[in-house]
Amino acid sequence: MATDTTSDPLDNPPIGILDAPFDTALSDRYLVYALSTITARSLPDVRDGLKPVHRRLLWAMRLLRLDPSQGYKKCARVVGDVIGKYHPHGDQSVYDAMVRLAQDFALRYPLVDGQGNFGNIDGDNAAAYRYTEARLTQVAIDLMDGLDENATDFRPTYNGEDEEPELFPGAFPNLLANGAAGIAVGMATSIPPHNAAELLDAAIMLIDTPRADDAAVLEHVKGPDFPTGGQLVDAPEIIAEAYRTGRGSFRTRARWHIEDQGRGTWIAVVDQIPYGVQKGKLIEAIASLINDKKLPILADVRDESAADIRIVLEPRARTVDADMLMDSLFRLSDLESRFSLNLNVLDKDRTPRVMSLREALLAWVEHQFIVLQRRSQHRLDKIADRLELVGGYIIAFLNLDRVIEIIRTEDEPKPVMIAEFGLTDRQAEAILNMRLRSLRKLEEMELRKEKDALEKERGELEQLLGSEARQRTRLKRDLGKIRDRYGPETALGKRRTLIEEAGPARDIPLEAMIEREPITVIMSQRGWIRAMKGHVDLAAADTLKFKEGDGPAFAFHAQTTDKLLLAVESGRFYTLGADKLPGGRGFGEPVRLMIDIDGEQDIVGLLPASVTEKLLVAASDGRGFVVKTADVTAETRKGKTVVTPKKGAKLKLVKPVDPAHDYVAAIGDNRKLLVFPLTELAELARGQGVQLQRYRDGGLSDATTFKFEDGLSWAMGGDTGRTRTESDMNPWRTARGAAGRMPPTGFPRDNRF
Repeated sequence: MATDTTSDPLDNPPIGILDAPFDTALSDRYLVYALSTITARSLPDVRDGLKPVHRRLLWAMRLLRLDPSQGYKKCARVVGDVIGKYHPHGDQSVYDAMVRLAQDFALRYPLVDGQGNFGNIDGDNAAAYRYTEARLTQVAIDLMDGLDENATDFRPTYNGEDEEPELFPGAFPNLLANGAAGIAVGMATSIPPHNAAELLDAAIMLIDTPRADDAAVLEHVKGPDFPTGGQLVDAPEIIAEAYRTGRGSFRTRARWHIEDQGRGTWIAVVDQIPYGVQKGKLIEAIASLINDKKLPILADVRDESAADIRIVLEPRARTVDADMLMDSLFRLSDLESRFSLNLNVLDKDRTPRVMSLREALLAWVEHQFIVLQRRSQHRLDKIADRLELVGGYIIAFLNLDRVIEIIRTEDEPKPVMIAEFGLTDRQAEAILNMRLRSLRKLEEMELRKEKDALEKERGELEQLLGSEARQRTRLKRDLGKIRDRYGPETALGKRRTLIEEAGPARDIPLEAMIEREPITVIMSQRGWIRAMKGHVDLAAADTLKFKEGDGPAFAFHAQTTDKLLLAVESGRFYTLGADKLPGGRGFGEPVRLMIDIDGEQDIVGLLPASVTEKLLVAASDGRGFVVKTADVTAETRKGKTVVTPKKGAKLKLVKPVDPAHDYVAAIGDNRKLLVFPLTELAELARGQGVQLQRYRDGGLSDATTFKFEDGLSWAMGGDTGRTRTESDMNPWRTARGAAGRMPPTGFPRDNRF
């Protein structure tokens, strides 16, 4: 019987399969992915402020000779070159990056000059790349200045067919001037744009005093300079702390002004909005505030923008305070927003770390020293090469006849000339390649002048490379030229963001936004409520108009700024805004649609909260107390429980307490009246209270407060409108909780005060 010699595949894995623990393999691969995302995609380099996709876009455009002085080319051509040669990613992501480089509302100093639809501040997308065209801006040219002079290293592209620069050498502080944003694995970066002239002033200062502290840098760099302008309102110490640590946030506001419309009317016009806020969404959000009645002092918002931003805010009335309106909008909308600072970048060793503003500028300055040295050395090498050739040409002119003779007579003139005149191989080759027209006498003079100039330049460059002081002077001069190009007197370099400290937006209560107008509040017995404009006669025909079978329950004068307190027999209190009541035309609306009243409970009281600071509340069993108006005000539709009557009892009355009143009068269904000092009544926030009056049969009919020395008054019957006053209430004065005695002659038969 044959023996099976087949081995276990797990013991001898096939070639190409690695046997490793799953967690180790997974963590190793995830680490590689994370590092790739951090260093090759999401974080900018501190030296040129670019991510690889941006760097490759600009490099491809440079190779296409899309200089500012040249014509535009289709963006499709640029995107095709980038993804085909340098950046093997999706065409849409590359085009989106290119679009952002061209948007003057996204970049403080655009690097691409776009022609066509490149999107707008409303949030609309750019047209497809087959429709748009682009070329480089002068900023991009400055950023790439020195690429042909060995200023930085080159590396092979992903397929090894071409080369691309590892970073750009130019003397433009792109990282801080244009800012950056990105999210990597486990880290992110967020850098606001700044003013290039201010950055260059600070950089020149750091060249002379590299040990200068953060405060010295902030003497030049005042704060971010956003492309959309706006106002930076943080305190200087907050800005300084953010720049010192490299982490923080900046509070920015829109800039606005008032335009007089005549006859006392005005509008507020916003002409600059915070950076990163889409104008279209901002206006939609403000319109929602109006529709949701969250900002009643604002009547309308209009977008009248053309080339410049112009958002018109129309107040509800001419009496509206403009600062109150704008403070409300700053709190409720993106007219005030925060831009975070997280200066997380790749340093010269390609290591991600958070830098302070000073450290980032100093790293860029150090890079500029390296670029200056490399460009100088490159020029020295070029001069040496040229001097070698010029020296050979001069030898040829000095021995012109002999050189011609050698060329005419020798089959291999090159080695003969090298041996006879001591030439190098390059010199001999150059002489043999000279044109006959170069043999004129004038050319010899030009060569000697060129030699002298090159030797002089070589001496200067050697002195430059040998002296740090000369390098500092040269670098300050070079940065000064760039600074002049982007200085504050230029259109592009002028500071756009105003830096002016302002306090936080005030938390303005909704009541303060309501225009104060007189109204007459009317509620029927069935709970239909309405508000008529003005303080009308409470006995007028319109006031007494109700549905068939319904009648008046409450009617009083109020203001639109008032809060109305409504109490039901369960002891629960609700709050209504007087400005939100339905109009006086018709019969109004059921109040139960505005608040959540449990069951079919009767409404006991309705009055403005502003009438008094305290209320007298009492249940049908004669128990009651005094409560502060502020304690019964409810914030929600569900109301607030204040009185908790005993089983079988219910809330009977809610009466305002005049501050001058000192006594309480209570009368029962049994027509017994008593009065007692108000001080004997407990003041509670919630509960059953204490016994006002004792009953053998029935319960409490009514109660009120009054001033004892003025006596007790009540309305006479009929339509006379007269009142009667019983000045001496001593016969009814007794302790709280007594039974009382029959009321004075003429007291209303309904037992109501």
